[in-house]
Amino acid sequence: MFRLAALAAPRYFASTRSAMAPEIQALVDKTIADNKVVVFSKSYCPYCKRAKQYLAQDTTDLLVLELDEREDGSQIQAYLPTLSGFSTVPQIFINKESIGGSSDLLKLSHDQVKAKIAA
Repeated sequence: MFRLAALAAPRYFASTRSAMAPEIQALVDKTIADNKVVVFSKSYCPYCKRAKQYLAQDTTDLLVLELDEREDGSQIQAYLPTLSGFSTVPQIFINKESIGGSSDLLKLSHDQVKAKIAA
């Protein structure tokens, strides 16, 4: 199974995205740096569900951030394209590397995923 992130979300909203960006950037960067496998997801997204299920077969070290359940979810999603080049979910990071989305993940065999996790 996988862990849902219980990271503290800011309880206030800045008037502009740029004012929030450093805090969001720090949160996302630390989350990716501190965890082997991170999925930025939305709980209702079928592609996200498929990716989480696929990854759960290969590791228990899986951290999931459900962006639709977080007050800062839209700010996180707005920052992610600077790391991955795309804005859709899921966004999957293994060992600090953007793997892409669900279809990119499913192109990898389970052995390839395990090798990336072990690297």
